[in-house]
Amino acid sequence: MAEAISPQMSLELEGRRVTLRPLNEGDYEQWRETRERCSDWLLPWEPRTAGAPYPKNERATFLSRCSMRERERQLGTAFGFGVFVKNTLCGEVNLSSIHRGPFLSAYIGYWMDRDRAGNGYTPEACVVLFRFAFEELDLHRLQISIVPRNRSSRRVVEKLGLRNEGIALRYLEIDGNWEDHVRCAITSEEWRVRREQFMKDWLNPIAPAPAPD
Repeated sequence: MAEAISPQMSLELEGRRVTLRPLNEGDYEQWRETRERCSDWLLPWEPRTAGAPYPKNERATFLSRCSMRERERQLGTAFGFGVFVKNTLCGEVNLSSIHRGPFLSAYIGYWMDRDRAGNGYTPEACVVLFRFAFEELDLHRLQISIVPRNRSSRRVVEKLGLRNEGIALRYLEIDGNWEDHVRCAITSEEWRVRREQFMKDWLNPIAPAPAPD
């Protein structure tokens, strides 16, 4: 059974184009600018109880969130990452609610800058996280849950070819409303069968085209 990641360890995961690493104080301005610019794109799909205020984008709130994420990493209960392309923050992907024992399961959530959507960065980041979860944390099952009408998020799991486990009715409170969710999942057995193809499609460097004769 994998242990919690040491707080002294540098946790940086590399894909073909994306780099995943925990956010820190130096990322605040990029994070704030992206969240504010894309607020109408992001907030309608994020968990929030009815009547609760929208999250603030203040520095103090961001730093508190970074500290919470670090504590979760130390405990091994969750791992939150910023998604970077050429050192530019494009979004986040999170592995949360990690359960050990006979369940060995976790949930994946993500958001992407509206101006970066459609480039395949989110599915690539998910495959990086699959590899980390199954090969470093020894988890057995990962689930992604999506509001059915959130076409952009559903496109991510379609590109990855994840197994659709059906609709969970009134599964989670999203922006003040109890929303149905499509549940998609992958297990470690499926990862082992599909690993080579995942790596080829999303993570391995693309071979340069042969020079013309």
